[in-house]
Amino acid sequence: MKTHTQVCVIGGGVVGCSVLYHLTKLGWSDVMLIERSELTSGSTWHAAGGFHTLNGDTNMAALQGYTIGLYKELEEITGMSCGLHHVGGITLADTPERLDMLKAERAKHRYMGLHTEILGPSEIKERAELVNIDGIVGGLYDPLDGHLDPSGTTHAYAKAARMGGAEIVLHNRVLETNQQPDGSWQVVTEKGTIIAEHIVNAGGLWAREVGAMAGIYFPLHPMEHQYLVTDDIPEIYERDSEFPHVIDPGGESYLRQEGRGLCIGFYEKKCEPWAVDGTPWDFGHELLNDKLEKVEDSIEFAYRRFPVLERAGVKTVINGPFTFAPDGNPLVGPVPGVRNYWSACAVMAGFSQGGGVGLTLAQWMIDGEPAQNSFALDCARFGNWITPGYTRPKVIENYQNRFSVTYPNEELPAARPFKTTPMFDIFDGMGAVWGQQFGLEVVNYFAEGAEPRYETPSFRRSNAWDATAREVKAVREAVGINEVHNFSKFLVTGSDARAWLDRIMAGRIPNVGRVSLTPMLSPKGKLIGDFTVSCLHEEEYQLTASYGSQEFHLRWFLQNLEGDVQVKNISDTRNGFQIAGPRAGELLQRCTRSDVGTMRFMDVRPMTVGMADCIVQRLSYTGDLGFEIYTDPISQRALWNALWTAGQDLGLRPFGMRAMMSLRLDKFFGAWLREFSPDYTAAETGLDRFIAFNKSTDFIGRKPAEAERANGAARKLCAFEVDAADADVIAYEPIWIDGAVQGFCTSGGHSHWAKKSIAQGFVPSDLAKDGLAVEIEILGNKRPARLITSPLFDADGKRMRG
Repeated sequence: MKTHTQVCVIGGGVVGCSVLYHLTKLGWSDVMLIERSELTSGSTWHAAGGFHTLNGDTNMAALQGYTIGLYKELEEITGMSCGLHHVGGITLADTPERLDMLKAERAKHRYMGLHTEILGPSEIKERAELVNIDGIVGGLYDPLDGHLDPSGTTHAYAKAARMGGAEIVLHNRVLETNQQPDGSWQVVTEKGTIIAEHIVNAGGLWAREVGAMAGIYFPLHPMEHQYLVTDDIPEIYERDSEFPHVIDPGGESYLRQEGRGLCIGFYEKKCEPWAVDGTPWDFGHELLNDKLEKVEDSIEFAYRRFPVLERAGVKTVINGPFTFAPDGNPLVGPVPGVRNYWSACAVMAGFSQGGGVGLTLAQWMIDGEPAQNSFALDCARFGNWITPGYTRPKVIENYQNRFSVTYPNEELPAARPFKTTPMFDIFDGMGAVWGQQFGLEVVNYFAEGAEPRYETPSFRRSNAWDATAREVKAVREAVGINEVHNFSKFLVTGSDARAWLDRIMAGRIPNVGRVSLTPMLSPKGKLIGDFTVSCLHEEEYQLTASYGSQEFHLRWFLQNLEGDVQVKNISDTRNGFQIAGPRAGELLQRCTRSDVGTMRFMDVRPMTVGMADCIVQRLSYTGDLGFEIYTDPISQRALWNALWTAGQDLGLRPFGMRAMMSLRLDKFFGAWLREFSPDYTAAETGLDRFIAFNKSTDFIGRKPAEAERANGAARKLCAFEVDAADADVIAYEPIWIDGAVQGFCTSGGHSHWAKKSIAQGFVPSDLAKDGLAVEIEILGNKRPARLITSPLFDADGKRMRG
C-alpha cells in the first residue's frame, strides 16, 4: 500500500468505485480507494439493481441518463459483464393527478432528447399483460429502464479504475482522518497511514461515521428496505422476451423479472429508520431480519395489481439498509468550510445515479467545476443548521413519498416548523400559509376568513388564487409588506474588500451609499450568483442573494478569499421588511425623520425607522416603488409595529411569496435556479447588461464572458404571453416552433395584475423577435403563446425609478 496519494476515496461500493474510475478517466492516476471489507459491502451487494431516467429534476434525469449509457462502455473497456437488461419500464398512473405528473415529465423529456411516451391502459396491457389495468388511467413508458448485476457492475468500475492506474486496498478500515497545516489529510488505517491531498467520503452506510472523524455532520440516514423474489412463474419464463419493469406508485411498489420469476420491492408507509445512533463497523454482508408485517398492505395491493403473484411462492426476502438525504438526492461536492474534503454520499439510487455522481465529482475536483448545474446534488444545499433531529423525520418522509405524486406547490410537513423569525407568531395569527426554504418558515400567502390554512397541491391553479390576487392588488394600488428573511445576506469588510469584490463579481462595485446588481461567474463563465451589492462604507459591503444558496455562495467566497477581507454570513442575524407599492415612500416617511424623498433609486443609507436602527435601500423585486429595510432580529418586531401602525390608512397589507412570484413576472424579472443558474451564461439570460466589461479588473469568468459577448449567445431568455387554460407554466415545458421543439421554459405563472399567463424560457437567438408565435406544451396540451418584449407593468420604469 502506498503512503502518499493525490486522492484517497473511502468506501468500496458502486459510488466509490465510480468516483475512482472517473478520476482516472479524466487524467488523475495517483488515486487510491480504501475499503474496510470487500467491494460491494454495505448497500451495494443487496441492491435490487434497477435503473431508470425518471426524475423530477432535469439535471438529475440527465445524470441518470449518463449513468445508464456508461454501462456498455464499462463492459467494452474491461471485458467484464455488468449483467445489463434493457427491458424498458412503465410507470402507472391510477389518478388524473398522477397522469398530470407523468405528462409533465414527458414534456421535459422532449427537449432532453429522451424518447419516452404516454400510454393508455390498453397499450399498457399490450406491453405488460400481467398488469391488472382496473383503475389505471395511463402510464409513462421509458425504453431505457432496466436492471443489472450490482456486483459485476461494481467490479467493472474497479477494474477500469485499476487499468487507469488506481490502487484499491481491501480489508483496511479507516481509523482517523486528520487535516495537516498544508490542507492535506492524514488517513490513518489498520494497515498504516496515508497522506492524501484530497479525501472523498464515499462511505455509504458509514458516511456519517467517516465524516465524524473530520468533525463533519452529513445529513443522511439509513432506511430499511425490503423486496421479494418469487419462485418460477410460467407466465414469465414462457414469454418470448423479458418482462418490462413496472412501477406502481399507487401500490408503493416496483416490479421486474428476476430469472424465471419476479422481483417486487416496496416503499411502504410503515417504514423504519435503521442504525439511528450509528452504523456498526462490523456490519457488511449481512441482511436484516424480515419484517413482512410492515409491507403486508403493500403486498395485498400488489396481488390485486399483479394477480400472478398470488400463485407464486416466495423464494427470497431481502431486507437491507440504504441511505437517504432529507430530499432524496445525493450529497456530492466539496464540503463547505473544510479544505480538500469531498462528499459522494447518500446516493440511494446507486445504479441509476452512481456513474453521473462519479463524473460530476471528478470534474469538480479536476476542472474546478462540474460540466452541468449540480445544485440538486450539491452537499452545500444544506447548511450547518441541519441536525440529526431534523434529518431523520425528513428522510422518513422522503422514503414514504418515494412514489407519491410530486406537486410543484407542495409543502411537506415533517420536521416543521424548525427555523422561524421573530415574526412567525404574528404572521401565523394573521392567517399565514407557510412554505419553507433552507429550513426556514416563509409565508406563501395569507388566508382570510373561512379560507383554508393550506394550499391544495396541484399541477393546475390552486386555492391560493384569490389570496394571491388580493395581495398583488394591494402592492400595485397601495402598499404591501413582507419580510426580507428569504434573502441571504453577507457582510464583506476589510481594506481590500472593494478590490476583492471587483474580482469576484463581474459587475460594477458601487460607491458609498449606492447599490448595484451584478452576476457572479464561474471560471467557465457560467452563472453562480445573482447579487445585490450595497456599499455601506468604503470598507463595508452588504451582499444579498438567494437564501437557499447561502452555503453554496459562502463556500465560493471562502475558496477565493485573499487579502485583508473578511466575509461573514449574516443571513439570520440581519432581517427586516420590504415595503412596495405607490404609497411605500409615504409609509416610510411617516416612520422616520430622515428625508425619504431624497433617496434615489438604488440608494442605500442608515436610517432610524420607528425605534430601530436600520439600513434602508431603495429597490424592490416586485418591480414597483419599494424599499428594503434591514435591522437586527431583536428590533424586528418594534420595526413591524411602527410600519404596521403607520400604514393602516394607506391600505397596507402583508404579502407572501406567491404574490412576489406573480409580481416579478410583470417585469420579466428572473429567479435564481430558474432563469439564472449554473446551467446558463450571463449573455443567454440578459444579465450581461450588468457586467462591467469596461473595468480593468480581471474578474473571474471574464474571458468566456467576453468571448460570448463577441460571438453572441446561441439562445436567448425571453418572455411569453400564454393562452393557458387552468394550468400555467411551471418549468421545463418544451417550446414548439414550426412543429419542432426548439426551446424550453424556465418558469412561469399568472400575472394577477395584467390577468395574463406568463412564461419565461429560452429560444434560439435568431428567432427571438417580438410577436414570435410558439406553442408551449403544458400537461400534454400545446397552448398558443407569443413572445413579448414590453413589461406588463411600469414599462418605462417611471414608478420604480422615479
